[in-house]
Amino acid sequence: MTAEQRRNLHAFGDYVRKTLDPTHILSYMAPWFRDGYSGLYEAIESWDFQKIEKLEEHRALLRRLQPVFKTRVNPKDILPDISECLIDQECEEIIQVCSNKGLMAGAEKMVECLLRSDKENWPKTLKLALEKEESVFSELWTVEQGAKGVETKDLGDEEIETSEIQIFYKEEPEYQNLSQNSSPPSEVAPLKIRNYQLELALPAKEGKNTIICAPTGCGKTLVSLLICEHHLKKFPQGRKGKVVFFAIHLPLYEQQKSVFSQYFERRGYKVAGISGATSENVVVDQIVENNDIIILTPQILVNSLKDGTIPSLSVFTLMMFDECHNTSKHHPYNMIMFNYLDQKLGGSSDPLPQVVGLTASVGVGDAKNRDEAMEHICKLCASLDASVISTVKDNLQELTEVVYKPEKNFRKVESRTTDGFKCIISQLMRETESLAKSIFDELGAVTPENLSRFQNRDFGTQKYEQWIIAVQKACIVFQLPDKAEESRICKALYLYTSHLRKYNDALIISEHARMKDALDYLKDFFNNVRAAGFDETEQDLTRRFEEKLPELESVSMDPSNENPKLKDLCFILQEEYHLNPETRTILFVKTRALVDALKKWIEENPKLSFLKPGILTGRGKTTNNTGMTLPAQKCALDAFRTNGDNKILIATSVADEGIDIAQCNLVILYEYVGNVIKMIQTRGRGRAKGSKCFLLTSNADVIEKEKMNMYKEKMMNDSILSLQAWDEAIFKEKVCQIQIHEKSIRDSQGKAKPVLDKKNKKLLCRKCKAFACYTADIRVVEECHYTVVGNAFRECFVCRSHPKPKIFGSFEKKAKIYCAREDCSHDWGICVKYKTFEIPVIKIESFVVEDIATRVQTLYAKWRDFNFEKIPFDAAEMSN
Repeated sequence: MTAEQRRNLHAFGDYVRKTLDPTHILSYMAPWFRDGYSGLYEAIESWDFQKIEKLEEHRALLRRLQPVFKTRVNPKDILPDISECLIDQECEEIIQVCSNKGLMAGAEKMVECLLRSDKENWPKTLKLALEKEESVFSELWTVEQGAKGVETKDLGDEEIETSEIQIFYKEEPEYQNLSQNSSPPSEVAPLKIRNYQLELALPAKEGKNTIICAPTGCGKTLVSLLICEHHLKKFPQGRKGKVVFFAIHLPLYEQQKSVFSQYFERRGYKVAGISGATSENVVVDQIVENNDIIILTPQILVNSLKDGTIPSLSVFTLMMFDECHNTSKHHPYNMIMFNYLDQKLGGSSDPLPQVVGLTASVGVGDAKNRDEAMEHICKLCASLDASVISTVKDNLQELTEVVYKPEKNFRKVESRTTDGFKCIISQLMRETESLAKSIFDELGAVTPENLSRFQNRDFGTQKYEQWIIAVQKACIVFQLPDKAEESRICKALYLYTSHLRKYNDALIISEHARMKDALDYLKDFFNNVRAAGFDETEQDLTRRFEEKLPELESVSMDPSNENPKLKDLCFILQEEYHLNPETRTILFVKTRALVDALKKWIEENPKLSFLKPGILTGRGKTTNNTGMTLPAQKCALDAFRTNGDNKILIATSVADEGIDIAQCNLVILYEYVGNVIKMIQTRGRGRAKGSKCFLLTSNADVIEKEKMNMYKEKMMNDSILSLQAWDEAIFKEKVCQIQIHEKSIRDSQGKAKPVLDKKNKKLLCRKCKAFACYTADIRVVEECHYTVVGNAFRECFVCRSHPKPKIFGSFEKKAKIYCAREDCSHDWGICVKYKTFEIPVIKIESFVVEDIATRVQTLYAKWRDFNFEKIPFDAAEMSN
């Protein structure tokens, strides 16, 4: 259909509607509906539009977020993952708009198509696509989503919420451990073992629970192979060991699985792996039973212990934790060790596996002195039940020949004395803030908290960006009686804050790079805005920017405004390459925008263009900033390693733990600093002899923070030496005391229950506010499901056959239940046959809870959040 045909149909649609009888044409349209609009086809077949109606809240949210969507989402990146929710013609239109008008216009077209989508899973599909691309927009697109691979006890009806505590699950960032040791694992054998590696492995080979703490790049994977092989060989005939190796990050899991498989399968051992990406297709207990070595992402075992698939940790004889310093709080590593320690301290006679942890740094937490640092390390040892901390002491000379500690230099430089660019951009930001503030002045007293605090903000800071994100999140839940007015206000706020965010980004680029790069960043943004919807608000904001553009061009081209930090960076690079023309450099910066800006600066600087910079960034993507895929990251590193012309790699923090380039001999931290663990890992990137590390900053606090990290590193090493001097029996006793104390805290927290609200309350339909039942009539079935007793409730709902009836355990799902009011029909839950009873099972998110005395109404998303007196279901009560 052409644009003109579409306009005409829209203009004369009433005549078509008045003339056509749908019943006469429906049968002809059915095949077309089935292929393109399966959701609508299903609804018409059953004359049940509940699924399509349920999408309305997501459509309303997407309409509200549209200004942010088009500035933060690259439609080309997520289209392959959401294409199943659109029809083919829509996908082609989106691609065409992206090519002809730009990414912003393409994102607008994608929103338009999604708003029409009749696929009930499109909100979740969009969420998964955004998370896969690590899009910042996923923070705002809030869709309830269960943990991958986590099975909860329910009735197979996704709308029913259980009261079971959900398992902690965090999808790990999917960046590759881009190790230099990624050569084919066939080269692992024969192993070239160094003396310091034998020293690190010795306590574990003696059967002791051990934390191995050694520098990045010293070959801890090889140490783990040594320990694992020794462990499996020690069992007598007729008995077998079983090893589980945990890797947190998915790419590292893949790498370790490959290394272990290639090394051990040739020696007659069976190796298998399970991660969140593969767990749905395998039977975990069978994999564990049928293999000698199992590589896991830790959440797999957490889930399997919880649901009983793996009855006990006693099925393993050795557990190895990579990056074991993560064993704290609610991390999956700690969840596994809670299970281990409960078994140990509970007096179980079942054997426990040996535990080995591997890390580059145990850290010191918030310690201010050596005693506090020792306490922190003891707590980590207690969490892993470790009796030994293994470090290199006898073979330090050999270790320093392999892992060089770069000389560290601090360079404090001055910022620009005057900053005309910042003055102009700050004025534009103040004007934009005033426009946003005028909306709040219209609203008066109903302004949501945190939205109207515009004064005393520092432009060009991360704190300012955090405030913008807070405003955008607050808009999601902001409500007014007039929904059209609510939508208008929220859309305007999103537009204003999106422009403020771009200005803030530009100030950060200008502060650390060239004004020219910051201005180019803004010009690209406004070009995209013009090519997209370009409503009145955007036109006004663009006009304001264009009025200042000549002045900004003039300021950015003025040589006197050159950034002093870049002068100093240029001097360092020239000096180092003069001393050693074969120097290989990694330049760490904070953001992808800075990566691009510094790359352009080096390429356009005649003194530095010979460096031919490469870049390495994370996978997160936005419209203006495309992240790197895993293959692109590998390609960038391979080029840096093998191409002699590629002399410098500009990288973000994605490279902290992933890069391992032995010939890199210069590391520059450009306004870049982190905690002590990050510092040790980053410094480990400069590995060639005589390597150097520079911290370049205009902020004295940054230098102080880095010096504090160096102090903490020394404090950590001194604390480890002190603990290693303790008698082993005394150290074990200290660890045991911590374990008992921590378990008592866990047990008391587990037993502590929130104060129950015993007052009787009403449940009202969330859509029409019709009375449904009292909380006194609610009963809990098998600890998870909520029903209502008494005949009065049955008058409040109607039943319709369930489209997917199923049997689950004691339950047979038979029907859906809806509010009985004809003008409402809100989905309340399902009707099931439980044993001999037919009972309704309701979901709390379908209702509003009203206090009978105060008339105050409260919304709950999950039953577990509603602390009323929960009475168990009693068959005898039903019989009476």
